Amino acid sequence: MVTLFSTLSGGPSTAGTIRDGDKVHGTPATPDAKPEPYVGWGFTHTQYSADEGATAATASVRQLLGRNAGLAQNQHIMGWGADNPEPVRGHYDFGALDRRVDFMRASGGTPVITLCCSPDWMKGGRAGVDHTDWSRPSLEKAPTPDHYQDFADLAATVARRYPDVRHFIVWNEFKGFWNDARGRWDYEGYTRLYNLVYQALKKVDKDIMVGGPYLVMDSVDPRDTNASTALKGPWGAMDQRVLDAFSYWNAHRAGADFTVVDGSSYTRDDELLPDAFAATDKLTAVGAWVRRQTHDLPLWWAEYYVEPGDGNDDRKGWTEPHRVAVQATGMIAMVKGGADSGFYWNPEDKTGTGCAGCLWTPTDRAGGGRVLPMYGLVSRFAKAFPPGTRYENVSVAPDDLPNVRVLASGSTALVVNTLNRTISAQVDGKRFDMGPYEVRWLDR
Repeated sequence: MVTLFSTLSGGPSTAGTIRDGDKVHGTPATPDAKPEPYVGWGFTHTQYSADEGATAATASVRQLLGRNAGLAQNQHIMGWGADNPEPVRGHYDFGALDRRVDFMRASGGTPVITLCCSPDWMKGGRAGVDHTDWSRPSLEKAPTPDHYQDFADLAATVARRYPDVRHFIVWNEFKGFWNDARGRWDYEGYTRLYNLVYQALKKVDKDIMVGGPYLVMDSVDPRDTNASTALKGPWGAMDQRVLDAFSYWNAHRAGADFTVVDGSSYTRDDELLPDAFAATDKLTAVGAWVRRQTHDLPLWWAEYYVEPGDGNDDRKGWTEPHRVAVQATGMIAMVKGGADSGFYWNPEDKTGTGCAGCLWTPTDRAGGGRVLPMYGLVSRFAKAFPPGTRYENVSVAPDDLPNVRVLASGSTALVVNTLNRTISAQVDGKRFDMGPYEVRWLDR
């Protein structure tokens, strides 16, 4: 679903041999005595982000994020901007990861770490910095079973290095856990890895928050041979193999402080059923199903997509107002499905003056780091609807019901025009015009 990248350049390396747990990075704030099992809405750093670039541009983004202190920021330990953290057993290189964590701290973010991917020597490759294979097929390999404990030990080392990081996600999208022989997910293997990591992190600090399984909640055409008969709607049908994998993990997990899923509103064949806005109802249905299975364990969406990608997984086909409107509708749908937290996948470009769907312009030049419309949506949504928000029903004129989507708390209402034309809407007792695909915030 997402394009994976490595980082082969960056700041000075901190590679060297350290004993497990000997080193704590930076001067982190004192962790809370008991963190909450949710962090609210935020974004994931990808290959290029604001930790590097022109000084003025990176400072601009830090200041921008600082004005939304606490906005959740997620970073993987290998790939997506981070180097191989343990190129040789017992020899660590945390230079790039240190830089990302430092940026999250400096910008006032709530840091989250995704424990993926694994060093080459844990998955049948060669050890050493110069031998790291950054190709997608290699990066997407899971550790071999005999190295599951080694990966759990690495996770514990990461947790000790960053004691102010209190939330960890185990792995990413079941990468490398497909069983070709059985034509299904290797959920037994993933669950074994998950349990070892969970136990290792809890030994570091019992109050660390750990979640999984970060499955891609794929849906298919209802006529597909793998279509679920139990979880379906106008948006399609869930792939039963995904539901089976989730159910196995849920039944055999050593524990979990929150549940993590990933998914899109469209089907695996990129169908938006019956249209882009109505397809987001899938996110509500999936969230409600997950919450029932886990007895209302806090729900996170590690990634969420409402616009199909092209062959390069780029999403550039919509205008920005259209994109923001469907994204807002998707976020509303996730909340209605019981989600408290979600991470926007920030597809920042390396260079240039703009980026379809990005949160800010690239930071490669002094004038970079300028806020883009998607940041306005994500940051305002996070501020208006933090975890624990009590949502309220608001009145919508009957004629407007097919055309608008609404989410409201006691103080704020978010209203989305789902049409590419101007409408006159009556929401919460107020009549007002809305432009094509307009996203409007109302004070209540």
